[in-house]
Amino acid sequence: MEKRQTSQQNMRNVRAIALDILLQVMEEGKYCDRTLHRTLNREDTLSKQQRAFLTRLVEGTVEQAIRLDYIIDCFSKTKVVKMKPVIRETLRMAVYQLFYMDQVPDSAACNEAVKLVRKRGLKGLSGFVNGVLRSVIRGKDQIKYPDAKDFISYASIKYSMPGWIIEYFLEEYSEAETEQILQGFMQKESGVTVRCNLNLQNPSGNPDLAVPEIIESLERQQVTVQPGKWFPYALHLSGFERVDSMEAFARGRLQVQDESSMLVGAVSGIKPGQEVLDVCAAPGGKSLHAADLLAGTGVIFSCDLSETKVHLIQENMERAGVDHCELYRQNARILRKDWIDSVDVLIADLPCSGLGVIGGKCDIKYHTHREDIDELASLQREILRVVSQYVRPGGILLYSTCTVAREENNDNVSWIKETLPFVPVSIEEDLPESLRGKTGKEGYLQVLPGNGSDGFFVAKFQRKGI
Repeated sequence: MEKRQTSQQNMRNVRAIALDILLQVMEEGKYCDRTLHRTLNREDTLSKQQRAFLTRLVEGTVEQAIRLDYIIDCFSKTKVVKMKPVIRETLRMAVYQLFYMDQVPDSAACNEAVKLVRKRGLKGLSGFVNGVLRSVIRGKDQIKYPDAKDFISYASIKYSMPGWIIEYFLEEYSEAETEQILQGFMQKESGVTVRCNLNLQNPSGNPDLAVPEIIESLERQQVTVQPGKWFPYALHLSGFERVDSMEAFARGRLQVQDESSMLVGAVSGIKPGQEVLDVCAAPGGKSLHAADLLAGTGVIFSCDLSETKVHLIQENMERAGVDHCELYRQNARILRKDWIDSVDVLIADLPCSGLGVIGGKCDIKYHTHREDIDELASLQREILRVVSQYVRPGGILLYSTCTVAREENNDNVSWIKETLPFVPVSIEEDLPESLRGKTGKEGYLQVLPGNGSDGFFVAKFQRKGI
C-alpha cells in the first residue's frame, strides 16, 4: 500500500504537466505531438515511468475527448462545453484515468483532480469536481450509450470521432467499412515504426547486413524490436524512453517513418545517378528514403515552405550523412523556371486533411473540418499544376497524401490524367504481396488505417514525350 501511495505522489506533478499540455492542445488548438515532444524534452528529469504515464494520459485524453465528454455530461448538471477550461480538462483527464488506466485507483484519480483544481486557484469549484467524479465512479457501469441503430451517434461516442467525419466516411463506405476504419484508428500500436537505411551510414558497405546490424544495436540498448509487416527494412520499436537516445538513430542508420509512408520510395523506381525533387519534404523521411535508394549518387532537392521546416530536413540529412542533397525554402505554388524539365523523379507528398493518420495524430480530428477537404483538393491541384513542370519528359511524378478523402486522392488522379501531360504507371510489382490485387495496376493505391499503420494514398505517373 505504501509503495502504491508513493507512486501516486510521484505522478502528482506529472498530472499538472499533463493539464498544461491539454490546455494548450484542446483549448488553444496547438498540435498534440509537438507540444508533448517539447514538454518531454524540457522535463528531462522525469523518470521512464513518469514519461510513459504523461504520454499515455495526454494522448489518451485527447483521443477519447468526445467519449469522455459524453460520460461527464451524464453526471454533471453543467455540461462540459460550459465549463471553465481548467475544470473541463481536469475532468477529462480524471475520467480517462477512471476508464482506461487500470493501474490508477479510482480514489487517486478523483483526489488528485481535486488537488489540481485547488492549486490552480479554483478552490470554490473543487467540490463540484469531487462530486462529478464520485458520481462517475458510482455509476460508470450503468452509463447508457447511443444505440447502434443511430449509427452516427453510436460511432461518434464509441470511437470518439466528430460526427461529420463519420457522415463523410458513409458517403464512400458502408457502415461496416466505416466502423472498420474507425477501429483501425484505435489499433495504432505504442512505440514507433522506423525505416532502416540500407546504404546510408552503413559501415560494412553491404546492404544485406544493415538491418541485422541495426537490430543488434537496438537490442543492446534493451529496445524491443519487431519486424515490419510489409518491408524487410521496416522495424517497430517499443520499450524505449527517447528515439534520439538510440545509438542507431543518432548515427543516422534509421529514420522514424510509418510503413504506409514508405510506399512512396518502394514504388518510386528511383535508380542511382538520378535527380530527385521532393517539393513538400519536411521532416525529410521520403527524401531520406530517396537518398538511400540513390546510394550516394545523383542528387536530392528537398524543399519546404518555411525556414523551420527546411532546418528540420537539414538536421535529418546531416544525421544520415547525406552530402548529395540541396535544400531550398520554396513555396510549391510558385514556379521556378530554372527547374522546368529538370528532374527524373518528383515526390509530391502534399498538404492534406490528414484523415488517414488520426490513429497516430489524435488531435487532427478536432483541427480538420468538412469544408477543408475541398479547399485542400484545390490547393493540391494548384501545386501539381506548378511542380509537374519540373519533371523531364519520361520522368516520374509520385503523388501521395496521408488521407482517405476521395476528393484529395482518386479525384486528383482523374484530374491529373485529364489535365496534365502524364499517364499512370503500374505499381503492382513493387507493392508488398498483401497489398497486390487491388488498384496497383492502375497506378495508385489507397491504404486504409489499421493493423498498426496509417491510412495513406500513393499514385505514380510518367510524363509523356519520351
